[in-house]
Amino acid sequence: MPQKRTPAARRDAVTSIVEDWRRERPELDTSPLEVFARLHRTFLRYQSQISRPLESYGISMAGFDVLTALRRAGAPYRRTAGELADSGLISSAGVTLRIDRLEKDGLIVRERGPEDRRVVHSRLSEEGLQRIDELFAEHLENERRMLSGLSPAECRQLARLLAKLERSVEAAEQEDAKEDAEAESGAGGAD
Repeated sequence: MPQKRTPAARRDAVTSIVEDWRRERPELDTSPLEVFARLHRTFLRYQSQISRPLESYGISMAGFDVLTALRRAGAPYRRTAGELADSGLISSAGVTLRIDRLEKDGLIVRERGPEDRRVVHSRLSEEGLQRIDELFAEHLENERRMLSGLSPAECRQLARLLAKLERSVEAAEQEDAKEDAEAESGAGGAD
């Protein structure tokens, strides 16, 4: 009777893609694919896994990021839109739309600053605080489950390597931005 192949025993899609490219274009170094294709595929699966519990609460990933940023701020759990954008995972584009939705859902309230009425803070409501505390604990358990195939030492090593990769990608972005700026300044002087 033939043995059933486990997922680990099957050739994964990235290995297959890399082998195809090595066959078709042997002169190219395809090693970046081994990192970035796996990272991309893992991210898509991760995103699907973390979205499911959020959707059951009627919260988008963007809304979750706002709620966690407010919770991390500590009591009284409030920040301005600019502070939210600067807090880490939230892009400045669309912060107001996210805040509007969360306010409509009763998870945050907007308050004018006592010293400067032009400043508007978003603050977790009691319901929002309870919801994010519940949801974040569930979120961490979900992530822990996804990491169960790795030992604690492997998780620490992977975290260090991913931090190093992030710095490398940021450096490449900065280099590209510098080259773009130089090209623009050079093109502007050619008129």
